[in-house]
Amino acid sequence: MSAIIKVIIPAFNEGDSIGKVVSELPNSVAEIIVVNNNSNDDTVENAQKAGATVLTENRKGYGYACLKGLQYIEEQSKQPDIVVFIDGDYSDYPDDLDKVVAPILNRNMDLVIGARKKELREAGSMTFPQIFGNELATFLMRLFFGAKFTDLGPFRAIKYEKLKELQMQDKTYGWTVEMQLKALRKKLAYTEVPVRYKKRIGVSKVSGTVKGAIFAGIKILGWIFKYSIK
Repeated sequence: MSAIIKVIIPAFNEGDSIGKVVSELPNSVAEIIVVNNNSNDDTVENAQKAGATVLTENRKGYGYACLKGLQYIEEQSKQPDIVVFIDGDYSDYPDDLDKVVAPILNRNMDLVIGARKKELREAGSMTFPQIFGNELATFLMRLFFGAKFTDLGPFRAIKYEKLKELQMQDKTYGWTVEMQLKALRKKLAYTEVPVRYKKRIGVSKVSGTVKGAIFAGIKILGWIFKYSIK
């Protein structure tokens, strides 16, 4: 029996890109859940046209949107084996999903991070704050926890039962690093797979602004130092 895979896509004003992301996800996905995070453009209409289930979370924050998607899944009678997270800005290649979930299906991994390797990134697809923040965060995780992560990439897959065990809490920019730190703490089996990465459609709400980049950096470092002193 094939694994049931569900995808959660947080989306704030991704009207120009969300339809592409939804329509290009592979047929191995059982349900695509777009969480409209207080958009004021045509994100909802375009996601629905592309065939996604659309939820609304008016509290702005990446983590809020992800938690809304998980609440929806928890209330379903038939729950998935694997949950995949991907951004709605079309910076990742949706058809790489099968490659991201493969280590779970074939090697019994619990968590897989789609790592945005330099050789697979389009020039200019990651800003300097993104690159610096990733390198600093993963260096600190190696230093404090012996981690092997090289990226905090948002394109990731995790066994649903393991995800529930993590009891995710972060409401904003710390969602990705919280998941990885808790996976380390619980000694989950994890790996990375290299994924392609391109310039996003539209302007980033995090790395595209000084305020967003600073706030994201504070949240990420806050989670790391919180876990380093436990």
